[in-house]
Amino acid sequence: MSPDLVISPEIARELAMISREIGRQIGLLIDRAGRVDGLIVGDQRRIVIPVLSQARGAGGRLKGLRCVHTHLAGEELTDDDLMDLLFLRLDLMAVITVGKDGLPGPLLRAHLVPQPVAGRNWVLQPPVVASQQQHDFQSMIKALEAEFVRIRPGGKVDQHKDRAILISVTTDSRLGAAVSMLELEELAESAGVTVLDTVIQRRPKLNPRLIMGKGKLGDIMLQALTLDANLLVFDQELNPSQIRSITDHTEMRVIDRTQLILDIFASRALSREGKLQIEMAQLKYMLPRLGTRDDALSRLTGGIGARGPGETKLEIDRRRIKDRLTKLSGKLKKVSRERHHRRSRRRKRDLPVISLVGYTNAGKSTLLNSMTNSDIVAEDMLFATLDPTSRRLRFPREMEVIITDTVGFIRNLPAELLQAFKSTLEELNEADVLVHVIDISNPAFPQHIKVVDDLLKELELDNIPCLKIFNKIDLIGSEESQNLSRQYGAVPLSALRPETFKKFFQKVQQMIIKKIV
Repeated sequence: MSPDLVISPEIARELAMISREIGRQIGLLIDRAGRVDGLIVGDQRRIVIPVLSQARGAGGRLKGLRCVHTHLAGEELTDDDLMDLLFLRLDLMAVITVGKDGLPGPLLRAHLVPQPVAGRNWVLQPPVVASQQQHDFQSMIKALEAEFVRIRPGGKVDQHKDRAILISVTTDSRLGAAVSMLELEELAESAGVTVLDTVIQRRPKLNPRLIMGKGKLGDIMLQALTLDANLLVFDQELNPSQIRSITDHTEMRVIDRTQLILDIFASRALSREGKLQIEMAQLKYMLPRLGTRDDALSRLTGGIGARGPGETKLEIDRRRIKDRLTKLSGKLKKVSRERHHRRSRRRKRDLPVISLVGYTNAGKSTLLNSMTNSDIVAEDMLFATLDPTSRRLRFPREMEVIITDTVGFIRNLPAELLQAFKSTLEELNEADVLVHVIDISNPAFPQHIKVVDDLLKELELDNIPCLKIFNKIDLIGSEESQNLSRQYGAVPLSALRPETFKKFFQKVQQMIIKKIV
């Protein structure tokens, strides 16, 4: 077949005749060399495009495949045709209308455009008889790809890193959605993901299947092609059905906020207990989602993996995960007993315990380092600390205490993680005083305070004396920090400036004396 034609007149005629004879739509996937890459047989109304090769579709390029199929009722290109064109980044979607005599009618064609035309992401070409096509298909596709590359925003993108579009579909206020999106950006950057764009859509009600409208998802697919994105990250937790529905419409990888946090935890955990807890949380998250494509790299079609050998493999996978969870639970119980013995030995020394709690990236590790001259990892990123750390601290009034650093909390902390880390957070039950570290320079600090207070209550730790401290006062004005400290009953300080610790030491020492006397 000539690569410069959408389809040769001879093959168009043969497709039309066979399609009319069997009463089903027939489609061909044709590569740019004019070779047939796949044959699709549908029903009377539609075809289903199978999983496509991943060889192309990056760097602003289209898929390198065009789909040509028959329509038996003389209908125009359907919404399904146009959505397949968009979601699969096809070079072209073409339809051969079939007459009642089995002869091919006009050839209908559509291709993507880098920027919407009349509110649509594609252009319909004028109908043409197959025998009267112009030999310009290859040059048209090359020009189209060149235009996609030309309008791509400047700046090199590291092809070895994930390149993501972050998406929030919410019924929340725009301000609330914007604050949450900023946090999702921080999470993505902490995971080493390059953020190319963010999309916030407010809806009165979430779509139960796609969480957003199909048209909006199509717009995002075109944006992903333009920006050369390979990953979609949703701020909302997606249920298994939603992940399946979204990945049915795109070849991009799709994850949600929970999976992103789990990935960060998996890359940061250092202790044996931390690694066990993360693996358990990941397996619990994965278990109900085994029926979906966990890599989200290709399009799922008609019942693959849903019956026969596929079902057997699914059951094997489920059993293996459940067996692994049982083993992990046993290992964690053993580690928990060891941790309990260590706590018992510490209690015998009669040393008071202070535990630092707070929102992630509030500055807990930096504060601990400054107070105890330690070198615990403290970075300006979310979840820099996962494993609990304890140090001795001698107060000015000759009182020695144990001070512990714990994993930071976050809004909508995944239930799997909270459950997995409960054994670690049991350390907090031994605390004589909790020190709630708050980043006062973060505009969302009131919401952060509420998140931590709610989680402490959920963990039944709200009965332990708690001192609020406002950290990072060096990043805001002195008068503002004093006013806010009075308003919230907090002690202001900067973890980077030990000379600001005096009032904190006095206050926490008074609380300990009051508790132990």
